[in-house]
Amino acid sequence: MFLHQHPYQPFFPKNATKLIVGTLPPPRFSIGDLKPEDVNFCYGSRDGQLWPILDKIFNLNLIYNNSEEAIKQRITFLTSKGIGICDMVESAEREKIDASDLGMQNVKLRNLLGYLKQYPKIDTLLFTGGNSKNGPEYFFRKHLKAHGLRLKVISKDVPRVHQFVISYPERVSESQNAKKELTRVMKTISLTAPSGAANRAVGSMALYKQLKAKNPDFNTFDFRVMQYREFFEDASF
Repeated sequence: MFLHQHPYQPFFPKNATKLIVGTLPPPRFSIGDLKPEDVNFCYGSRDGQLWPILDKIFNLNLIYNNSEEAIKQRITFLTSKGIGICDMVESAEREKIDASDLGMQNVKLRNLLGYLKQYPKIDTLLFTGGNSKNGPEYFFRKHLKAHGLRLKVISKDVPRVHQFVISYPERVSESQNAKKELTRVMKTISLTAPSGAANRAVGSMALYKQLKAKNPDFNTFDFRVMQYREFFEDASF
């Protein structure tokens, strides 16, 4: 049995208002066996599409290799836009060493709610996948349920939008150790997964078929760019 440990700590810029939430990088990132086009950072797999999508939206001219410069580019972008990254899974066991979410067993989740309470400016979670088994939304629902919370549907259209409410105490008087209860409404967006495995699901969507019919050159990557742009170009950034 292979212990698949998350290789990166959550990334939280001080000004974070949005948080990208996934599951785990491929196992090779945990054992340091990177490929030449991999970037040693969150979502750095050469096979993943998150950074190419953001590269396209923001014209970042990113480097795709193992260099420190490639890492620095991504950190600079995230910091400038107030975007953090905190995947749901701290570790999991696998019988087969691959990147399949379904292959994860004995999953240990991160305390995402605890992090959210430390960063009060965050108001939106951007899931890199939906509620299919062992996906980021699936695990987040389990995490909420363990704390007596749940997601409320705001929009059933793809990408689905939900909200939830968290409450926590905040100290208002240092001298008297007085505290008040704060309530925060959070929004979640379940984006189409930025992986090749989700291409079949994209191809079956009615909107994709309509756009493809109008423009035969339109592809699944273009569809994701269109979808992600709406939420990453949010004016609140």
